[in-house]
Amino acid sequence: MAAIAANRTELLQIADAVARDKSIDKSVVLHAMEEAMQRAAKARYGSENEIRVEIDPKTGETHVSRYLHVVELVDNDKIEISLEDARARNPAAQVGDIIAETLPPVDFSRIAAQAAKQVIVQKVRDAERERQYEEFKDRIGEIIHGIVKRVEFGSVVVDLGRAEGVVRRDEMIPRENFRTGDRIRAYIYDVRRETRGPQIFLSRSHPQFMVRLFAQEVPEIYDGIIEIRAVARDPGSRAKIAVISKDSSIDPVGACVGMRGVRVQAVVQELQGERIDIIPWSGDHATFIVNALAPAEVTKVVLDEDTHRVEVVVPDEQLSLAIGRRGQNVRLASQLTGWQIDILTEQEESERRQKEFAERTALFMEALDVDETVAQLLASEGFANVEDVAFVALNDLADVEGFDEETAQELQSRAQEYLEARNKELDDKRRELGVTDDVAEVEGVTSSMLVALGEAGIKTLDDLAGSATDDLLGYYEVTKEKERVRITGALESFNLTPADANKIIMASRVKIGWIEATPEEEAPVEDGEAVAEEEGAA
Repeated sequence: MAAIAANRTELLQIADAVARDKSIDKSVVLHAMEEAMQRAAKARYGSENEIRVEIDPKTGETHVSRYLHVVELVDNDKIEISLEDARARNPAAQVGDIIAETLPPVDFSRIAAQAAKQVIVQKVRDAERERQYEEFKDRIGEIIHGIVKRVEFGSVVVDLGRAEGVVRRDEMIPRENFRTGDRIRAYIYDVRRETRGPQIFLSRSHPQFMVRLFAQEVPEIYDGIIEIRAVARDPGSRAKIAVISKDSSIDPVGACVGMRGVRVQAVVQELQGERIDIIPWSGDHATFIVNALAPAEVTKVVLDEDTHRVEVVVPDEQLSLAIGRRGQNVRLASQLTGWQIDILTEQEESERRQKEFAERTALFMEALDVDETVAQLLASEGFANVEDVAFVALNDLADVEGFDEETAQELQSRAQEYLEARNKELDDKRRELGVTDDVAEVEGVTSSMLVALGEAGIKTLDDLAGSATDDLLGYYEVTKEKERVRITGALESFNLTPADANKIIMASRVKIGWIEATPEEEAPVEDGEAVAEEEGAA
């Protein structure tokens, strides 16, 4: 091999050339050469010898030495030397010292030279990979320019100069095609060490790619005056970004759009015509959700903080605009805000409220044995069920227009009697189903829930403790025909949150003795127990 057989000057020149070509330190190349020579010397003098090779980085002179350890009694003369012999060479030698014995330079055979070449190539390759990883690991989150080197199975390999990156098919913008030699811009979203070297993963569909493009086009974002708080993308089709300004004198939406739309159009062109909705961010959830559904108009918003769902009412003619093509508008708004959005028209909401009012009226007429007028009064005052009437403060019930204290007392007594009778009926039914008493003692489980659990086959404390959140709330399953089928949960009709369902499961596990009670902390939802999905659009 040339690098080994070369004279001292050529050795340093080769090391310099390799270091420059691979963008690595010259000392790494020299160390690789030393190791290659060391292996060749061991092959020549015996692998049991402890041989060291040093190359002077200034002169290129090579020193081959065998190290011998000074001992009282020699067991292996290949690596040890007696104190007497050591002192013959160096009078100051002591037991434990190391004597370096200079060996003549090694003449490399063809096989030895080839082996040495492989060692150097591997060491240099390892150093190059480490250099690439160190260079790019801190550049995650940047946009990088490159040239398409090749296209493999839909993925694009990009030449980044001193490294290669890859844009996988699922990280491309749909219907986007690149050919060898094309220039490409992409977002670095991950850099990993792998057996074949550092892998630099690039993306053009990542939401942050659009954020970085806006930062390049809008100086106020780059300077931190305007902040992009949230992003939602349907790559190549549509996107929504929420922006806020730290300077009240600067309109964040106008700054991002630019004069005659020049700023946003520059981003749109890079993203292959992706339509971008720029909306003002708001700390008020209702306002933010209304903004996110633009361009649709919203007449009413009802938030449910517990389930993180929101019901949005829109005019009848605005329904298709609010939902968007294939549900795109409401889906992106949901991703942007983090809320599950259900959309109703004004007519649907009116019909639903009338239906709920009629159902509550009928319930009160039957349960409390009152006429329609009294039942309607209770329903219109916001009483949703018999429990509300039974346990509300007596004064609140008496304050209903047309009621007095005596009427309120009578209504409350009838409500409590109804609940006692219903609970007895439910208790008898759960016993018939075989639901054990210890399940009834679990905190958070009502009489109605006991019957529902029994009908679902959850009858013992063991059954309940061994359940997953999905078993109680329901989940979706994909069949062999790729159809999405809903699997009903035992307590799905009770509108429990994942935290509520998990609390019941954990309480049963504490009761049965599987785990210890931790009252200070709310038990987290277990990994793998996916929250039951619900459809987001009306």
